[in-house]
Amino acid sequence: MRKDIGIAVVGSGRIGSIRTRQALSHPAVTFVGVSDLNPDHARALADGSGAQFHTADNAEVIAREEVDAVIVSTPEGEHLTPILQAIELGKPVLVEKPIALSITDADCIIAAAERAGVEVHVGYSRRFKDLRWMLAREQILQGRMGSVTGISARLYNNRANGLAILQRDREATPVVDALTYYVDIVNWMLDGATPVEIVARGKRGVLAKSGFDVDDVTYAIVTYSDGTVANFAVSYALPEKFPVLGHATRFEMVGTEGVLIIDDDHTDQLMYTNKGIPHVYLPGHEVNMVFLNSGTPGDWALGEFHGAIANETRAWLDHLITGKPCHLATPRQARATLETTLGIQLAAETGRVVTLPLAG
Repeated sequence: MRKDIGIAVVGSGRIGSIRTRQALSHPAVTFVGVSDLNPDHARALADGSGAQFHTADNAEVIAREEVDAVIVSTPEGEHLTPILQAIELGKPVLVEKPIALSITDADCIIAAAERAGVEVHVGYSRRFKDLRWMLAREQILQGRMGSVTGISARLYNNRANGLAILQRDREATPVVDALTYYVDIVNWMLDGATPVEIVARGKRGVLAKSGFDVDDVTYAIVTYSDGTVANFAVSYALPEKFPVLGHATRFEMVGTEGVLIIDDDHTDQLMYTNKGIPHVYLPGHEVNMVFLNSGTPGDWALGEFHGAIANETRAWLDHLITGKPCHLATPRQARATLETTLGIQLAAETGRVVTLPLAG
């Protein structure tokens, strides 16, 4: 059964702005209110998008009578409070990944949601980038891969992205904030198997020289409860003008009955322009050579935003409005992904084998 709904968007930054515009474009959304601790950001988003209400008080927009569901697009370390406020009012939540930056906060969210019976979904938008990841999941569900024996996922991005994220939150490291997308993908593919052991190594360089105590590159081997072995690699320290506007990814999955390879490096759409190409995520950052369609959240084309965030937002809204099944990550799936990334980071920092679940 279809119904009309109102949406609150908490956090009026880049992703919050995209989510706001996607909500406003949905035919069943009749009200959108936005908030930000910086009142100028909230006002600018409302004025530019047509949102009906704006405020510097997150709790105020969440509590609005017109609001039926809440999107939390604050910085990673500020997810907990608005999620709990929405849950207390019985309003479903879509929160950006990761669900939190600590297991304690994640557990608090899970406990509150399950106690209140309120749906919370976590925006691991790679699932919705295009059809490729859902197609990969379909091959497993149809048994065409047989038993999965190994997976490899490699992620590259430039240091401009890495530094911008770290400046926003020093705990949002490339492993916890970016590699998390592909840990989620692998965990999703291996639904039912859980990570049990991690070996990881990293090396520091330009990010550390910029004042952040994180590795330029991290490689990890994660063993799952069914014996599957996954290799993860991430670097957010490629040269500033490297021609990706987001993720450059290679994914390989091997099974007893098949192999699946996803090339998501975007090298098939190369452009050079003297005019410069703007970055979706970084204001003022332009490149002359670019791999088109490499923006992590998606890209603007012909006046509309297309890609992962747009697809994911529509899927969540359709789920709320019609009851259509939703393939966004659950809080428990997001918690498992968070614990895995924290384990990878710990293994790289200490040089020790890390076993899961993490102690404490």
